[in-house]
Amino acid sequence: MRFAVAIDGSSESDRALDHAVEMATAAGAALTAVHSVDPDVYDTGGTEPPTDRAEYDDRPVVESVDDAERRGERLLDDAVERAADAGLDIDAELLYGDPVRTIPDFATTEGYDGVFVGHRGLSEAQERVLGSVAKGIVERSSLPVTVVR
Repeated sequence: MRFAVAIDGSSESDRALDHAVEMATAAGAALTAVHSVDPDVYDTGGTEPPTDRAEYDDRPVVESVDDAERRGERLLDDAVERAADAGLDIDAELLYGDPVRTIPDFATTEGYDGVFVGHRGLSEAQERVLGSVAKGIVERSSLPVTVVR
């Protein structure tokens, strides 16, 4: 069995990774961390700069493709290291485009058996503006998707 886990640097994606590592270890399955570079994200924050790290993490920021790639590679490297610390060697894959499309398409095309994704639990209003990647992956994927809160 092979599973993919979506990584975006949020605490929810960290929980999804931890759960995916636990499940893959128990099942003797292979695991791949995936991150999709989508530099077309816009700043939805207010007029003032973030006052602390938590507020910064909650605000999407416009990135150049190079910055987004470097950030994605760091996130994937961290995921590989975190899994190794838990005793599981995993692969990593940097994808390009809207994660709602690229992650389920990659997992299906490459023959994975399922996808793990963290869910931030946005309010209805936030979800209407920003969308929900987890919800989009569930709706688009032809594979089983485990949503971790």
